[in-house]
Amino acid sequence: MLIPIPDLLSSAEVARIRTLVDAADWVDGNITSGPQAALAKRNEQLPEESPAAREAGRMILDALGRSPLFVAAALPLKVFPPLFNRYAGGQNFGTHVDNAIRIQRGSEFRVRSDLSMTVFLEAPDAYAGGELLIEGLFGAQSVKLPAGHAILYPSSSLHRVTPVTRGTRVASFFWLQSMVRDDAARRTLFDLDRAIQGLTVELGQGHAQIVALTGVYHNLLRRWADA
Repeated sequence: MLIPIPDLLSSAEVARIRTLVDAADWVDGNITSGPQAALAKRNEQLPEESPAAREAGRMILDALGRSPLFVAAALPLKVFPPLFNRYAGGQNFGTHVDNAIRIQRGSEFRVRSDLSMTVFLEAPDAYAGGELLIEGLFGAQSVKLPAGHAILYPSSSLHRVTPVTRGTRVASFFWLQSMVRDDAARRTLFDLDRAIQGLTVELGQGHAQIVALTGVYHNLLRRWADA
């Protein structure tokens, strides 16, 4: 499932992150690539150990914790520390699938990459190209969101970033391990949660049917979650 997360970051947070990362030293983006991705990847990236990347990454992690939509959609168990990349001058990332296991450099921290996330950090009209194309059952979907917005999508999907022919595309990207590994089960829980939230507005939190449906949600989560 593809879930947009609007306004994950405020304009002030985007500006602060850009101040940090724009002044940092960027390197070849293949420092985190697997063998397949290295053949297709043409961009720049901040090293994982970069102080700017770590401070900016903490801001994004804080924002994730404040987002009920993200929590409901992802049901996160572990989140890989956010990384940062940029594309310019025709750079692109060809079709690839993210590695199943991501290990943080210099540590034993690892996540199973159930979901991938991109947080856009540049206004879409400031650069040409740079669309994130994610292939699914109904073909490729093109994603190019305002700065501060994010997209959540299965790490198992084929995806690519089209060439940036004008300006610079700046974004954060990372992976997370969900408490619910199966994408279809996670989607069912998300749809049920959204329906419960909508009905709660109409009927009130204490309505008997809301209580019953909430019980169904948690019993399904109990059945499917690996926490």
